Parts: sequence; structure tokens; C-alpha cells
Amino acid sequence: MASVAKDGDDLAIELNYAGKVQERLQKRHEARLEDVERRKEAKESSSVAEEKAEYFSSTFYGERACIEQLLSECSGTDRAEATRRLEEATNKVQQLQKFLNDSLLFLTQYDVREAQAALQQLQNSLSETREACLPQKTFSFRTRTKATEKSQKTELGSSNTPEAESGNNKVDNDNASAPPAPEQCGISNLSNEFVTKTSEEISKQHVQLTHLTNCKVRLFGSPSTLHLKHIEDCEILCGPVASSVFIDHCTNSTLAIPCQQLRTHNTTNTQVYVHVTSRAIIEDCSGVGFAPFTWSYPRLEEDFSLSGLDRDRNNWDKVDDFNWLDTGTPSPNWTVIPEGERKNNWDP
Repeated sequence: MASVAKDGDDLAIELNYAGKVQERLQKRHEARLEDVERRKEAKESSSVAEEKAEYFSSTFYGERACIEQLLSECSGTDRAEATRRLEEATNKVQQLQKFLNDSLLFLTQYDVREAQAALQQLQNSLSETREACLPQKTFSFRTRTKATEKSQKTELGSSNTPEAESGNNKVDNDNASAPPAPEQCGISNLSNEFVTKTSEEISKQHVQLTHLTNCKVRLFGSPSTLHLKHIEDCEILCGPVASSVFIDHCTNSTLAIPCQQLRTHNTTNTQVYVHVTSRAIIEDCSGVGFAPFTWSYPRLEEDFSLSGLDRDRNNWDKVDDFNWLDTGTPSPNWTVIPEGERKNNWDP
């Protein structure tokens, strides 16, 4: 009987051992299957990422070529046609920027930098073409404008010959037949000035402010675009900009601007109070603070309607720093202005 019991125990041990071996083999097999599945998923994911990158590259650079062609065709056209093509090119550049922003997750840092460089080249080409085809019309002060008008009237009054009248009629007829085109206006090379421009002067126009030092500027109205370059120790307030605002080399200044797109380059120690419907972009900047747009004036709501901006959509604190690609860590180059330090009173 003892022998039978011993044999039974041995059999139980062997069966238990066999069961454990089988369990280990099963777990090992399952682990191998999981590893194979992980490798398969990783390969598929890599393949999808490569396909997305290839699609991005072909689409992005194909669209860049179309924009370059569009800009090259501006030369030799009349002002109205050049304006139309420049507006189309501006919209396409904005769409290309959004396409890049939406593709950042699957692009390598090298691809991102190459695309950023291509976009910057397009922006430069766009500005150069606009300056060549739509020469800047510099703002003049009221007193000077009136004096000029008076002088012109005197000259016209002294020219009563049929030839002069015929020439004037010809100019009037030509102007009547030509479609209206937005002007490119500017304020340049001023120091220690307070400048105000009305809606009639800037609405639907391309406005450029350059080389201003210690100035206060108030732009009432809705311009098409706004360019700020070489701005130092200034306070610049502007009504809703229908499309893009470009800031370059701005130092120790305060800006308040609503717009569709904001691009800021080479800017330091500057506060930006913004209403922007896309994500703002900074590059080669430091010490830039952002807060919601707080300037107000009587016709502000009318100008918002004229600009087409969405009053309820403001991405003032969504900023992409093209020099900071570490998505897990906030960029040190820009901050949110604390509520207690934000400016709400803009009286001169």
C-alpha cells in the first residue's frame, strides 16, 4: 500500500511539473506572439509615418513652386492684377504655414527646419514682389497734404488750354475704367512722435511701419496686412488686420493687434496684446510676452466685422516657437503676461 501511495505522489508531482512546463511554454509562446505583433505594428507605424512624410514633401514643395510662379507673374501686370495675385499668394503662404503646423508630429527636425526655411524665403519673395509692384505710399501729415493740394489747384487753374483740358479728361477716363486697388501705405523714419491714422486712411490697405523709435502709433481701421520692422521703444495699437501681421526686429515695445496670423522674428523684450485666430509663430525671439487684446475704440466692432475675423476665437496663448522643438518642455523665449501686470488703460 505504501508503494502504491508513493507511486501516486510521484505521478502527481510529475503531472504538476508537466503542467508548469506547459504553462511556461504557453507564456513564452504568447510573449513571442506579442513581440511579433509589436514589431509588425512598429513597422506599419514607421511605414505610415514615411508615407505621410513623403506626402507632405511632395505637397509642400509642389505648392511652393506654384506660389513662386504666381509671384513671378506679377511683374509686368497692371496694379490691380498685381494686387490680386499678391493677395492670392499671401493666402497660399498662410495655408502652407498651416499645413506645416498640422504636420509637425510626424516630421523629423530636419524636415521641419527645411520647410521653415522655405517658408521664410517665400515671405521674403512676397515682400520684395509687393514692394516692386506696389511701391510704398508714405503717409504725410495733414498740413503738408493741404499745401500740396493747394499748389496742384493753382497749377491746374493756370492751364486752361484745350490740350491741358484734354489731357485731364484722358486721365480721368483712364482712372474711371481702372478697378480700384489697395494702396501700400507706410510710416517710416520717425522718432519721439505721436501718430494717428483713421479708418479712411488705412482700411483694406497694406500698412508698413519701419524704423520707428520712441513713438506712439494709433491705427484706427482694418488694414489688409501690417508689417512692423525695426521698431524700438514704441507703443503701436492697430485695429483688426484682415490677414497677416509680420513683426521683425522689434525691441522694448508694446503692441496691440487683432489679426488672422501673427509671425514674429528677431524680437526681444516686447509685449504683444493679440487677438489671433490661428496659432502665433515666433522665431529667433526672446523675452516676448503675450496677453489678450485689450485696446478699444468706438468703431472696433465694425472693424472686426469688416476684417472677417472671428470675434469668439482667440488663440493668444497658443504660440509656436520655431527655435524650440522640444514639445515636452515650454519654450523659454515667450511667456504669458500675468493678469496683474497686463495693460488695460491705453490713454496716451
